[in-house]
Amino acid sequence: MVVQLDLASDTVIQLAQTHKPKPDPNGLVFGTLFTDHMLTIEWILEEGWQKPHIQPFGNLSIHPGCSALHYSVQLFEGMKAYRGPDSKVRLFRPMINMKRMLKSAHRACLPSFDGAELLECIRKLVEVDQDWVPHSDSASLYIRPTFLGTEPTLGVKKPSKALLFVILSPVGSFFSTGAKPVSLWADSKYIRAWRGGTGDCKMGGNYGASIYAQYKAVDYGCQQVLWLYGDDQQITEVGTMNLFLYWINEKEEEELATPPLDGIILPGVTRQSILELARKWGEFKVSERYLTMADLRQALEENRVREMFGSGTACVVSPVGRILYQGEVSLISTSGFPPLASRLLKELTDIQYGRTPSDWSYIV
Repeated sequence: MVVQLDLASDTVIQLAQTHKPKPDPNGLVFGTLFTDHMLTIEWILEEGWQKPHIQPFGNLSIHPGCSALHYSVQLFEGMKAYRGPDSKVRLFRPMINMKRMLKSAHRACLPSFDGAELLECIRKLVEVDQDWVPHSDSASLYIRPTFLGTEPTLGVKKPSKALLFVILSPVGSFFSTGAKPVSLWADSKYIRAWRGGTGDCKMGGNYGASIYAQYKAVDYGCQQVLWLYGDDQQITEVGTMNLFLYWINEKEEEELATPPLDGIILPGVTRQSILELARKWGEFKVSERYLTMADLRQALEENRVREMFGSGTACVVSPVGRILYQGEVSLISTSGFPPLASRLLKELTDIQYGRTPSDWSYIV
């Protein structure tokens, strides 16, 4: 039996009696502060989805034997709410997040839901806590939907109980370096994802397993990992971001390239938006294709690399400054935002903050 989440109109709202002070938008540290309210929706196999509840922010109560804790039957999403110069609050292409969350839920054997109904529940939550959306064009309200298997059993199976919840956090820059290019450590010893795995789903296990390599990168004086895959050392992602290479390719064509969605790469909302924008411009070749470290090293030696950058909801666009590979450092960008990354960042943020009208905007 497939039971859909279609109860947004039955949302129960319990407002907090006290309110936390709003932080200075100029001093926000990513993901450390949370708003006054949260959304919770329970699912029970025999009954389906229960009524959504918007309630005061607080701790969850879960059984110590639940499958989320023991077998990572868990997933999440990442979205943002932005306040424009007209004071309206907007989300950016949120239905793509809902579709990706459904895909992750299917892979994790968690129950299906109606993405439009969940989005309406999220809209109501953001509306309740709309005063937390920063009055700033360099800060936003991060939205974290999370989905857990909560059945109290140690059996490895589909859970008969689940919890979907959403929390909100005002955020500034994702990286401590702000607008400066990031440095990458490229090494094939640690692998982020593999074919047939869950690399194309937004599951917590993908990220928890990456932390060790992230700290190894720091030990080598770098900020992020450039994830490689396979015997030919395919370039896949940058830390928690999708990867783009803007270069003169082997055929002497001006090209913006990113790895294809082959099951290893997370289908990022910002990634999709960058591809659509660049194809709309029609100024250079735009490709989804495999890139290897050998391709990149040769291009660097021949001075064919113009820019390299990561993309994601948290960072939007993040230029790459240097790469450490097999003990050698390659410089790509020395300071600030290079031209294409800067142009993409401006076009995307102009839409996100409502400075440019777009059907990609969803007004709360």
